[in-house]
Amino acid sequence: MNDNSLKERTAKGLIWGGLSNGLMQFIAALFGMVLLRYLTPDDQGKVAVLYIFSAIASAVQESGFIAALCNRKEPTHEEYNAVFWFNLLVSASLYIILWFCAPLIADFYHDQDLIPLARVLFLGFLFSGLGTVQRAYLFGHLMVRQNSICSLTAMLISGIVGVIMAVKGFAYWAIVTQAVTFVFVTQVMAWFFSPWRPSLPKIHNSQFIIHNKKIFTLHSSLFTLLAPAWKMFGFSSKLMLTNIVNICNLHAFSVLLGKYIGEHTAGIYSTARRWDDMASNTINSMVSGVAQPTLTQVREDVGRYRQVFRKMMRFVCFVTFPAMFGLAIIAKDFIVLVGKEKWAESGTMLAILCIHGAIVPITTLYSNLTISRGKSDINMICTIAQCIAVWAGLLLLYPKGLMPMVIYFISLNIAWLGVWQWWAKRLVGLRWREALKDILPFLVFTLIVHGFTWWATNDIPIMWLRMVCRIIMAGVLYAGIMWVSGAKIMRETVEYLAPSKSPFGGGKKFHKNNPDSQE
Repeated sequence: MNDNSLKERTAKGLIWGGLSNGLMQFIAALFGMVLLRYLTPDDQGKVAVLYIFSAIASAVQESGFIAALCNRKEPTHEEYNAVFWFNLLVSASLYIILWFCAPLIADFYHDQDLIPLARVLFLGFLFSGLGTVQRAYLFGHLMVRQNSICSLTAMLISGIVGVIMAVKGFAYWAIVTQAVTFVFVTQVMAWFFSPWRPSLPKIHNSQFIIHNKKIFTLHSSLFTLLAPAWKMFGFSSKLMLTNIVNICNLHAFSVLLGKYIGEHTAGIYSTARRWDDMASNTINSMVSGVAQPTLTQVREDVGRYRQVFRKMMRFVCFVTFPAMFGLAIIAKDFIVLVGKEKWAESGTMLAILCIHGAIVPITTLYSNLTISRGKSDINMICTIAQCIAVWAGLLLLYPKGLMPMVIYFISLNIAWLGVWQWWAKRLVGLRWREALKDILPFLVFTLIVHGFTWWATNDIPIMWLRMVCRIIMAGVLYAGIMWVSGAKIMRETVEYLAPSKSPFGGGKKFHKNNPDSQE
């Protein structure tokens, strides 16, 4: 792939990813507002405690093969086919196992309602196994627009189903049905857009005689079919383990709160975390959709690789910090306006969790750096170590309540950025000074703008008016400061929105004036 093609596809991926993820999260927010009205923290808590089992099963079923296929510049049909049949076999096996484990899960949380709930929710990863390769094809070929349409369609259909069920009084069943419907529709749409199709294994009939009866066997056909997947498993298995550890990290609160404190508190935290994830994923998914494929294309030239990575980092910080801290200053007003006072605790929790949400896309970008360099083992080790630290701290702190647990979790995630940066320096020579230069200016400007905005509007008595004023004031001040200060990423983004301009230096005029912006 030539330079211009890479720049164009990366830029289009970021723009499409940003617009589509923003629209998708906006749609999800609209449906989420309705659900807050009709559901209670206990409803949310029942489902939240099950997510860890479904998510781990999905990670095992996918086994890191999406990233593994993407890391191969030209995957063959045999490799795609091997992964497809492997995922199908694993997902079916896991669903059967978890079906019989549902009573044990219910006993663990002392809630027998979880048995049928779990068996329906677990259908999600079973459906997901049917579309893993199709999604890998779209991801590896930077077909961000098609991926976006898949997600948007699934969000609309599943959201409508969930809202109808909530209004009709189905309570927590509305959440489960919405989740399963989203996965199912996503896979159907991925099959529609992906041109790749699986093929049946070629059967080599070998004749054997047992007790004077002739039988036929597949005779190594299955081994031959799955052999390409096995060759990739050394790389993908590390990603699978990393994903499982990430899931354990992500759902640590739900498990501990559901087991030792109660489903109500688990629901309060889970709702705040869902809104935090909804906001941060707007940027995080956009970056994830293009970071690894783009960085993989330039990994042979370390200097160019570092340059592309730094520009991605600046873009992430430029967008993430104002978005997440902006949500933090309106969080409580927003949650109370939408869900009423029964969700007020979630509003306060959301404001605090937005600090974590601002870190997530940066961590994702560092993680993609290690994967694109072929160092999935480093990614795995870093994630496992972080997960151990998270669980150790939360197990010590849960008797003290939710707030100390959250503060510890956020502080650890901030500190762990130093670990990722240390590896980035070793792998591609990214110096600490360069990383801080890319991150700190956006963080400082954001804190100043949003701190001033919060102070200036704090005395407005009408809740909705206070929230609107904060959004407008923070947005105008941040954009103005970025423009006046001459932030390069601001000019690049604006110029790309004009014809023939690119946030990665596509415009000739921008190249001439900024010789350091070659990617």
